[in-house]
Amino acid sequence: MYQDKVVLCASSAYERKFYFNDDFITLPEQIRQELQIMCVLFTEDVGGILSLEFEEDGRLLLQTKADEEDILYDEIGSVLKIKEIQRTRKELLESVETYYKVFFLDEDPSNLL
Repeated sequence: MYQDKVVLCASSAYERKFYFNDDFITLPEQIRQELQIMCVLFTEDVGGILSLEFEEDGRLLLQTKADEEDILYDEIGSVLKIKEIQRTRKELLESVETYYKVFFLDEDPSNLL
């Protein structure tokens, strides 16, 4: 269905906007809200842009970047914040990954346990 990476959602400190890929509208509202809060808080804290992207194999990656001219972007803080999110939001991120693998990559859910 998809080639390369697929963006689930993204937040930008520059545009003060949140983007959610409409292909994932069937995710429960509560999960979509948690993802939005997580992304927006990240960009409010360290700046730049945070995107959640699926790799070809279904792994969910948290990617961050910043404009070269952005002297306020906290590069070290972004790495630490991503590690914190991966630790504290592990269950949420794993459930979204499983959702993608089952509904978009047609993997058998019993093989994902």
